[in-house]
Amino acid sequence: MTAVLAVAPVALVTLLVGLRGVAAMRSSSDFLVASRRVSPLVNSAAVSGEYLSAASFLGISALVLTDGIGSLWYSVGFTAGYVAMLVLVAAPMRRSGALTVPDFAEARLASVPLRRLSAVVVLVIGLLYVVPQFRTAGLVLSSISDAPYWVGVAVAGTVASLTLALGGMRAATYVQAFQFVLKLLLFIVPAIWLVVHAGAETRHEALHPAQFTRFQQDTPVTFEVDTTLTVPEDTAVRHPGGSAETLPAGRVTVPSGERLVFPEGTPVPKVEGTDLPGGAGWERPLLDTRDSGHPLLGTWAVLVATVFGAMGLPHVLMRFHTSPDGSAARRTAALTVGLLGAFYLFPGVYGVLAKVLVPELYVSKATDTAVVALPAAVDPGGAGTVFTVLLSAGAFAAFLSTSLGLVLAISGAVAHDLMPTRLRTLRLAAVAVAAGVVLLALPAARFDVEVLVTWGFTVAASTFCPLLVLGIWWRRLTAGGAIAGVLTGLSATSGAFLAGMFGPELDGWFAFLASYPALWSVPTAFATMIAVSLCGRPPSWSTTALLRLHLDARRDGTGLGG
Repeated sequence: MTAVLAVAPVALVTLLVGLRGVAAMRSSSDFLVASRRVSPLVNSAAVSGEYLSAASFLGISALVLTDGIGSLWYSVGFTAGYVAMLVLVAAPMRRSGALTVPDFAEARLASVPLRRLSAVVVLVIGLLYVVPQFRTAGLVLSSISDAPYWVGVAVAGTVASLTLALGGMRAATYVQAFQFVLKLLLFIVPAIWLVVHAGAETRHEALHPAQFTRFQQDTPVTFEVDTTLTVPEDTAVRHPGGSAETLPAGRVTVPSGERLVFPEGTPVPKVEGTDLPGGAGWERPLLDTRDSGHPLLGTWAVLVATVFGAMGLPHVLMRFHTSPDGSAARRTAALTVGLLGAFYLFPGVYGVLAKVLVPELYVSKATDTAVVALPAAVDPGGAGTVFTVLLSAGAFAAFLSTSLGLVLAISGAVAHDLMPTRLRTLRLAAVAVAAGVVLLALPAARFDVEVLVTWGFTVAASTFCPLLVLGIWWRRLTAGGAIAGVLTGLSATSGAFLAGMFGPELDGWFAFLASYPALWSVPTAFATMIAVSLCGRPPSWSTTALLRLHLDARRDGTGLGG
């Protein structure tokens, strides 16, 4: 019942808005950029709704639970990226007259190969970003109901594909604007309720954390994915049916679907690759993910990936093309900074309370569900159920609003940048892309949402960020330099990602550089793009192309601005 109350209203409103967009969609421009008629206020709310994904609504709090206060640097990076976008990218992108990032690449440098390469990059970033949205929808729905994981994934895919096929960008815009307001209310109000009702002792423990070493009460733990634990000593556990089992000291792998009850006082096993929450350094304002041993460099790497990556996210950049002109695009970016700043004040509240109230989620690797698990931990009665429903609805809105933008960007790459553009093709592409993402998300339950999203940001920072910054601000950029730089960034980040997943186990600096490639992949991509461009000669019309991005059509009278 909780799942129905949380998911059904959000899904129903989303589909109804999609139906309202049918009559207004007559062309590819309607589908991709809503005919460029979205006001800055609505657009900023839509951008914020699209940007506040599962990583923001659930992932940052989960990181605070496991890795400590330093994880709040993600909030800083996500918001600061929009300041950089406001200054460097927003208005010139709108004046380019493009519909997508590959559109901009071809318009700026007259290169069809660069357009196709950019479309491939859109696919990579989009899939890295949208798969965790569907994956977390499945996990959250299964955590608040008896529904299996695949049901939440399928619901998210169905609603996203139907909404876009019916109403395109116009429907997505109003859905995302509505869902941002919903998410903001359903994130802030429960946070205040939790702080008030958690009690003085819990608030004290949240501000003075101790390492989670022993279970304070009989604690049931459900393992949604295969989990490898390091058990410090022989530990007696119980199964739900009452049968007992002893976990031997050492490494133990618990299969997905297993449910174990750890008796009060038993030691907490350590999840492989992480440290126990609340230990030494948990309160340190630096990010040492995966015990790399380099917290300061790790913090800088996350900031480089999130700040520069925000400037290259294709689904966000498409939003600026919906603005009437460059000035409206700049106002949209400025308003978005304020809206995001208001939201990111609160993930830390959920994270520190989760460390005290639901630390057992660390053992089952289900920390992404910590936000929706907190109300029941504070009040198992009616009030807790109400706030669980509200937070679950907000979380589902986060998955849907981000998924709409990502599926739209991927559909545009397939049916606009790689194929002849037709409205029918775009609609079919939206359905096909959503179906493909569902299939990819089904086996993705074992991946952490923040890991995949951070990789998406890293790829964007290493490919589209240098392309856009140099393409907008440097006259001497050539098509060859742009292609070389984008290929370098894509190869570097993808290689590091694949090495971390399938390669041999790395130690020391090699492990650190593979885990945090943004520190070296972003400057390498910039340097490659500049060096190769300097070896060539920019076309004679490059100055004119650059001026088009910086002159307002209402002042220059050329009609080139927008």
